[in-house]
Amino acid sequence: MSEGMDAVRRPLWMRLFAHDVSAPLLLLLLALAVFIPGQWTIPPLDRDEPRFTQATKQMLETGNYVDIRFQEEARHKKPVGIYWIQAAAVKMTGFGADAPLWVYRLPSLIAACLTVLFVYWTARAFAGPPAALIAGLFCLAAIILGVEARLAKTDAVLFASITLAQGALARIWLNGGGERRWGLAFLFWTGLAVGVLVKGPVALMVLGFTVAGIMVLTRKVAWFKSAAPLAGLLWFVALVLPWFVAIYIATDGAFFQEAVGKDLLGKVGQGQEGHGAPPLTHLAVMFGVFWPLPAFFLLSLGAIWRGKASPLVVFCAAWFLPSWVVFELVATKLPHYTMPLMPALALPLGAALMEGAGRQANGVLRWVAAILLAIPAVALAAASFAGPLYLGDWPSPPGAVLAVFGALLALGSASRLVQGRPLDGVPLAIAASVVLTIGVWGFTGPALKTIWISPRLTAAISESATCPDPAVASAGFNEPSFIFLQGTQTALVSPEEAASFLAGKSNAGITPEKASACRIAVVESRQEQAFLEAANANGVVPELRKRVDGLNINGGKRMDIGLYVRP
Repeated sequence: MSEGMDAVRRPLWMRLFAHDVSAPLLLLLLALAVFIPGQWTIPPLDRDEPRFTQATKQMLETGNYVDIRFQEEARHKKPVGIYWIQAAAVKMTGFGADAPLWVYRLPSLIAACLTVLFVYWTARAFAGPPAALIAGLFCLAAIILGVEARLAKTDAVLFASITLAQGALARIWLNGGGERRWGLAFLFWTGLAVGVLVKGPVALMVLGFTVAGIMVLTRKVAWFKSAAPLAGLLWFVALVLPWFVAIYIATDGAFFQEAVGKDLLGKVGQGQEGHGAPPLTHLAVMFGVFWPLPAFFLLSLGAIWRGKASPLVVFCAAWFLPSWVVFELVATKLPHYTMPLMPALALPLGAALMEGAGRQANGVLRWVAAILLAIPAVALAAASFAGPLYLGDWPSPPGAVLAVFGALLALGSASRLVQGRPLDGVPLAIAASVVLTIGVWGFTGPALKTIWISPRLTAAISESATCPDPAVASAGFNEPSFIFLQGTQTALVSPEEAASFLAGKSNAGITPEKASACRIAVVESRQEQAFLEAANANGVVPELRKRVDGLNINGGKRMDIGLYVRP
């Protein structure tokens, strides 16, 4: 990749696995080991995930696959792609709308695994299997991809679609503008269309900036003819236009006013939902969410800079820099926004490490990189003990043991960085990520009963009800996870309306058929006084059946919820 550097001798693990058959297989197996723990045992994570799953659930219940709704509220923030993919996952697994959460998460799990393979494929356009294997390993080990692989929402699928398109684009560019590359063009335009249907303009921005960046950096545009731009654009329009027309007609244009006028432009101009942050916040956050990649990238930065004229670095610079600048300028900032840019760091890192990057790095730089590698792992290990104790839960023994083991592996990798042996530190860093992930998601997370209020509340309702499918009205606890778990017709009401509902004087918007079942009022302690006074005015003395308490992770408030029935 760069002048003045010699290829390093491959370690044993690389001689065994760095081949075009064994490398993808290893990446797939490790990706499954990293992404599967917690899929069945982690409850819905408020608030975004259950909003997506509930909207998909309602599509399956109603048969309306055009309009997107959360209960009666129009959900005009994102296009329909992820809802269709989740609905397909539910139907293909043989479930109905009441499918368990892991079914709705399947698209994210599969997309995360495909992303890792697409990263390898993209890297192979520029480098051999060893460098491509390293790039794939750092992407699958990154904290942020592990999180998104477990959330039934847009970002893992968006990441897969962008990476697929980028892999095709890299080969189109390297083709030099000769004959049309119809297969690659199909992958590029299809990946772009899927990205747009899943999350609107983000895929357009990242891929469009990459194309424009390559043209600016190389001062050449003819190469894009290989992408069959006219036919590709027609194919792209054929894929995305039908739903956009249908939703425009169904909502009389309200979808675009909400999605573009409020959601998109609102995020650009001001921090929405308390997620505003100054420029360069994303750069700082990347040191955590892309872990363990940043430590190795820092050591390799000099080598990558020396190879700045290479096709690999030019392509990755066009992929990363313009989109990163836009993300930094947008007022609303969330950690997952920059995830589609991560391969642009992993690809040149893999090539640089295979050419000996970091072996002669400055001693201070090696220590800084080692500290960057060690701190997140040690912090996660400490949190596996301190977090449960702070919440009033007991630490999960397997989770705590695995977290400590993962931290020790990370420290071992950090010592290799200090010694100027970064390539030897790669397998230890990846192993640390795998072990920590299994410990946190497979054991520590599910054991934090205090924060999983919604599943405990739905279980208490089931135990308290005098019929199999009670009608429920909730005052003071309105998390989307509760709606998804308890059912679409769960009513979110004021304490006075909850009292009227329990007295049988109001159905609280629940259908008459559902409301004819036994009734339960779910009332948070801050609303109970008003509820009891209103119930007394309605001539009812509610009977308290159970109480459920815990910490609402959205806002950090302690909740104490009573379940009331009419005697």
